[in-house]
Amino acid sequence: MIDADESRFRIGLSVILSGIPGGISMRKLLVAGMLFGAMQGAQAADLPILRGALPDSYGPRVVNWEGVYFGGQVQYGSATSKPSPGINGDLQSTFVSPPGSSYNWVGLGTAQDNRIGYGGFIGYNSQWDDVVIGVEANYIHSGYNALTNSTGYAPLNGSPITSTTLSSAQIQSSDFGSARIRAGYAIGSFLPYMFAGAGFGNQTVVRQVSADPAPLPLPTLRSYDTQSKLVYGYSAGAGVDVMLVAGLFMRVEYEYQRITSAIETSAHSVRGGLGYKF
Repeated sequence: MIDADESRFRIGLSVILSGIPGGISMRKLLVAGMLFGAMQGAQAADLPILRGALPDSYGPRVVNWEGVYFGGQVQYGSATSKPSPGINGDLQSTFVSPPGSSYNWVGLGTAQDNRIGYGGFIGYNSQWDDVVIGVEANYIHSGYNALTNSTGYAPLNGSPITSTTLSSAQIQSSDFGSARIRAGYAIGSFLPYMFAGAGFGNQTVVRQVSADPAPLPLPTLRSYDTQSKLVYGYSAGAGVDVMLVAGLFMRVEYEYQRITSAIETSAHSVRGGLGYKF
């Protein structure tokens, strides 16, 4: 079927050609070509793709993040624990110094440790257009073993001999599991997100004291103690998931973790992981 534009073109072409003497000549073909080109240009102006404006279907693809996912992770982190300076007071009180002198027990400071850890995660995402909200269970075996110690010196009974005391505490934070709430914004194959959560873990405190020369013991002399507790705290941070192929994705994130019970401990870690979304 001939549309209106083509019909008008044919009528105009017939009129022009009929007014040019000599029948079909080079001039007639040239004029016809110019008219045809003008018509084609007008039609092309109505096609957005030829003007460089692509429709929305040509825009960046947004990955579907909705569904269940799981994965594994490794981390490198640094933990700082803050025991009470007099945490070993109960052990020190069982030591009796030689007559005429006293031991100089020095308080403890903060304890610090750097460690590589590993763990896993499992969660579920809901997605509304580009906004992704999810819940996640996260576990890390960090194996932190922060140590603090102190040494005290004091003259012994007015003599040039000096007594030496040692005091130490090891704060071992081995595991921490948390329940997180995540919020992210999908940008193509990338999902940057923030999270916050609460959890619990295990903390073991090993304490030890000694003195030289040897102390006079009370009936219940104690120089060593260890105790493990279930502790709780919270975590927060940010990261990005990157869809690689099919449901396989890569993760990089930063987490701040704090244990608020027992001995206060704060940890900063950088993590990397691989996961799969169904």
